[in-house]
Amino acid sequence: MRRVLVTRPEPGASRTARRLLETGFQPILLPLTETVSLPVDTGLVPDNASAVAATSANALRHASKDLLAMLSRLPCHAVGKMTAEAARQAGLLSIGEGPGDAEALAEAIAPAYTGKSILYPCGRVRFPAFEQRLRAAGVHVHAVETYDTRAMDYPDEAAIVALLSSHPVDAVLLYSAKAAAAMRDLIRRPALREYYEKTCFFALSARIGAAFDDAAGARIRFPAQPEEDAMLALLREWR
Repeated sequence: MRRVLVTRPEPGASRTARRLLETGFQPILLPLTETVSLPVDTGLVPDNASAVAATSANALRHASKDLLAMLSRLPCHAVGKMTAEAARQAGLLSIGEGPGDAEALAEAIAPAYTGKSILYPCGRVRFPAFEQRLRAAGVHVHAVETYDTRAMDYPDEAAIVALLSSHPVDAVLLYSAKAAAAMRDLIRRPALREYYEKTCFFALSARIGAAFDDAAGARIRFPAQPEEDAMLALLREWR
């Protein structure tokens, strides 16, 4: 059974682990990041927005009840399947599911909101392209930072070796640039290097993979769409 290291934080890590088990992989959970809620003063959030745009499920999971009450009154444009599901669970009602790519979502919704405002619940750490595309089209984007992403520290290398059962890792799943950078540093540690010498790395997008530098050489792959379904399909093809 192929051993796959899952680097995303909970609750997504356990969900991914179940999907891997169902398709014949052995998941190993080693979250390299964690998400923490940020306080939001809803009094500073404009009340004249025409819509909500969401490119991160975590942005909605970490939103306060007061903020969600504001968002629920507006149509929501979610980047893809998982974010749309998070929007439904958060109580938003009018939800459109986008193409799975943030820049493509910006291109799709910009014409309808030129000269108007949208609320953008998001993380403190994020790629700027989505907001840049919308603002270039004349859309007023109000970013509301609901969470932060922090790298996890694993100073005890013996504990990691024990987690790996002293066996090499066949594949690693990378969901964020911060996790990719943390993974890059991890595999360069002399005590851990041997466990990743033949590992294949799967990054959710080329931008995320870029944070890995050249640490994996030709052993890094990207799905056609930046969604977990596409990445797991690529993993199954590789097997």
